[in-house]
Amino acid sequence: MKNKSFKHWSKTEILADTVKNPNIHIRGRNSYYSDAWTGSFEDYVVRYHYGDDYSLNSWEPLWPIDQLYIGDYVCIGSEAVILMGGNHTHRTDWFSLYPFMDFITESYIGKGDTIIEDGVWIGMRAMIMPGIRIGEGAIVASGAIVTKNIEPYTVVAGNPAKFIKQRFPNTTIDKLLSLGIYKWDKAKFDTLKRYICSDNIDELIEAAEKYDGNQQNI
Repeated sequence: MKNKSFKHWSKTEILADTVKNPNIHIRGRNSYYSDAWTGSFEDYVVRYHYGDDYSLNSWEPLWPIDQLYIGDYVCIGSEAVILMGGNHTHRTDWFSLYPFMDFITESYIGKGDTIIEDGVWIGMRAMIMPGIRIGEGAIVASGAIVTKNIEPYTVVAGNPAKFIKQRFPNTTIDKLLSLGIYKWDKAKFDTLKRYICSDNIDELIEAAEKYDGNQQNI
């Protein structure tokens, strides 16, 4: 019998099955965290500085809690960090950065929700700062620290994370976004998976049109 503490890189956590925090919203059932070397996604990756006491009935937050939205087919590498602020009380436009409790509500300036769109790949030990939007199909390299929004189907790396390249030409990216492959129902997605797992956009479009035409004739 295999030891339950056995660690392996292929060990993953399906987020839809494990996330309980109502401030974390998971779309679909395929996004995962590679949790072989850490604790759970909710305990280790999502770092709430304010907002993790949702289970306490007596707890009333002083301001809206940052929300985290994760799309479908998102891959999150081991030891990544998604920093969910909530404690944005260090005013850089004030002389003192210290969060004095007697001025705490004045000092708070929210960063907004964090959105990780469908098909994103976040590398091992990457860090996503609060209020970031990562576009569909983007890649965040291992160890990158993301401080700005990332466009769909681009690759970023470094500290701070900077644009490295586009995964495909602009015309292909536009066609992919218009197809909305990650919004397809499961039957369509599974049927056309062979075309999704390729780099021929024309064949994918043709297959999608043929599938839609066949469905209309049923």
